[in-house]
Amino acid sequence: MNEPAQEWRASAVRQVEADPQAIHRLFPQAERRGGPGARRALLGALRGDHAVIRSLYEGGDSGERLAILTVLHELGLEDAAVALVEDALRTNDARLVAAALGPYGSAWLDDHAFRQGVLKCVFMSIPLAAVAGLDRRFDAELARMLSDYAAELRAAGRPVPRDVLERI
Repeated sequence: MNEPAQEWRASAVRQVEADPQAIHRLFPQAERRGGPGARRALLGALRGDHAVIRSLYEGGDSGERLAILTVLHELGLEDAAVALVEDALRTNDARLVAAALGPYGSAWLDDHAFRQGVLKCVFMSIPLAAVAGLDRRFDAELARMLSDYAAELRAAGRPVPRDVLERI
């Protein structure tokens, strides 16, 4: 990272540490001005302020939402951000859906929501390798759901994704 980007990032982190609301002004420009990882640094400076993270997510574009979802597991939020993950799972943006089933979503989604998220990944052709903790969370009900979906695909004369076949 070049020196101006390092300086901008360090200054922005100090501003957010002093006033968490400053992130609303800095976050949209962070990657452009502070380089890769700048948004992660700013979110870390919030020290788990869930209210600010939620408002940042709700007002953010898909890139900003993706940055938030990607680092949720690092922010010490416990289950406070599950609603953000559930929101991302309702989108049709494959990047957000995959990020929603990252380490945070895998740790905090209830079984039903996790299974539905995995099935959505299959529908959207998102590789199951993108789902964090899938081996740990895989259960008989998820196997049944994937098997039923595979049967529907076969009945329609459509191919079953290889990663689904490996799981059922």
